[in-house]
Amino acid sequence: MLYLIIAILASSSVSILMRWSERHVKNNYAMFMANYFTCAVTAFCFAAPKLPLGDTSGLPFAGLLGLVGGAIFLLNFVILKKCIGASGVMLSSVFMKLGVIVPTLMAVLVFGESPTAMQLIGLAAAVAAILIIYLEPKEQRSHGAGSAALLLIALLVISGFAESMTNIYDKTGVAELKDFFLLFNFSSALLISAAITAFKHERIAPLDIVFGVMIGIPNYFTSRCLLLALGSLPAVVTYPIYNIGAIVLISLAGMLIFRERLSRRKLIGILLILAALVLLNI
Repeated sequence: MLYLIIAILASSSVSILMRWSERHVKNNYAMFMANYFTCAVTAFCFAAPKLPLGDTSGLPFAGLLGLVGGAIFLLNFVILKKCIGASGVMLSSVFMKLGVIVPTLMAVLVFGESPTAMQLIGLAAAVAAILIIYLEPKEQRSHGAGSAALLLIALLVISGFAESMTNIYDKTGVAELKDFFLLFNFSSALLISAAITAFKHERIAPLDIVFGVMIGIPNYFTSRCLLLALGSLPAVVTYPIYNIGAIVLISLAGMLIFRERLSRRKLIGILLILAALVLLNI
């Protein structure tokens, strides 16, 4: 349970720090690069004591899944940053956590699993919540609300695929190589973000690096502690508590620190999403 609590606190810290960076960071890709550099160095510190490896048969799979996952992780961060700027940290975090729909659908469509009645109700509640938030009456919409809603849906999909990578490795990878999976994951995201930063030729300010490092520390421990929690607790316990706990903390921070407010319609949508997250993991 300790790992799960740390994962919740770390995940919440990432979103809160991303929201705080809005006024201070000018070069987002430089911030992402510093974030993933911090994650990769931390991952190496955990992986290095296990060298040399005994059985390396699972290393190619860990490397391949980590490389793909790194690209998805970076894309998820880019979209999350845009969503926080457009819709605030509360709504963005809720849609990010609702990405659990993707691995649920993947289990049904790809792996041939049969959804339970509760999961079907959860999917229906999630769709209803998205429609309630997305189809806000025109007179209540702010300028750019349509594009902001599309970004939120994109965040849901991409974060769902990012979560699937961790879940796939937990189910099919070698447990002893989980630190190497994370190392490949963050190193891949680091290389891609560094390449984009170099290509864009934008000025890198000290605060871009500072915020990147600040975000990188909880970002790494979110992934590591979630993997460890999944190894000691059932997924049906881990995911609902992890998702809902993070949403509650981030929403409190959004209201108390950043003075964000939600319309009644969006509040109803968030409550439906909370219910959907519980049902999807039963």
